[in-house]
Amino acid sequence: MRIDLHTHSTASDGTDSPAELMRHAAAAGLDVVALTDHDTTRGHAEAIAALPEGLTLVTGAEISCALDGVSLHLLAYLFDPDEPELLRERELVRDDRVPRARAMVEKLRELGVPVEWERVARIAGDGSVGRPHIATALVELGVVPTVSDAFTKEWIADGGRAHVTKHELDPFTAVRLVKAAGGVSVFAHPAAVKRGRTVPESAIAELAAAGLDGIEVDHMDHDGPTRERLRALAGDLGLLTCGSSDYHGARKTVELGAYTTDPEIYGEITRRATGAFLVPGAGGHRA
Repeated sequence: MRIDLHTHSTASDGTDSPAELMRHAAAAGLDVVALTDHDTTRGHAEAIAALPEGLTLVTGAEISCALDGVSLHLLAYLFDPDEPELLRERELVRDDRVPRARAMVEKLRELGVPVEWERVARIAGDGSVGRPHIATALVELGVVPTVSDAFTKEWIADGGRAHVTKHELDPFTAVRLVKAAGGVSVFAHPAAVKRGRTVPESAIAELAAAGLDGIEVDHMDHDGPTRERLRALAGDLGLLTCGSSDYHGARKTVELGAYTTDPEIYGEITRRATGAFLVPGAGGHRA
């Protein structure tokens, strides 16, 4: 059983539409895939409508949080998308995305980069605009060779020359809200140091005490020793350990199913969740 619990579509900053993502997940041999667009569930309906037979969809979202000025992301699975308090907080985060992206474009222009808002808006399309769209614009302009190269202190990484902060939830509040909405919370790529500053392991322990369900261990931004350390930490704290591709389509080099979650862990996630049901595919056939 192959399970990938972290993917993105054009509803946020991926390059595959939700329907395309479901077809690609089936073609990649996945049995289970989670759609976890940034701060939105807008792609779920299209994904469900296109879900091939034999593929199960876990509905979710990746929630933007910050602790002591350090950004972190919380994967939320199988929560009630209409629960009013969590919905209100997600809408606040989404509403801040356009002003923040515009401010980053202005900073880049002040640094001599001839990027225009219209280019970034075109790249984002109907998705929730974010830094990957700005990074793609920098690639198109030849400023950096890859999207990853834009996420440095020179450009748009946390604390970078063109970085602008956005509205983000307190992670302790986010964990509480996800649980109140019947969902399961997993700390995404907690030790991805190449993205910028990360929270200390003591903060992960505090989040675990506050109800965090798990941490994403097997991820492209974690090397071998880091995964071993995180797995040991999760064992000490009683946290679930997940593996995921963090697939963004053509925007990143990682492929669907590059990292996966153990079926027993997946089973525990589904047992804990009460806010939404798994969606089994019945609309087509595997590629």
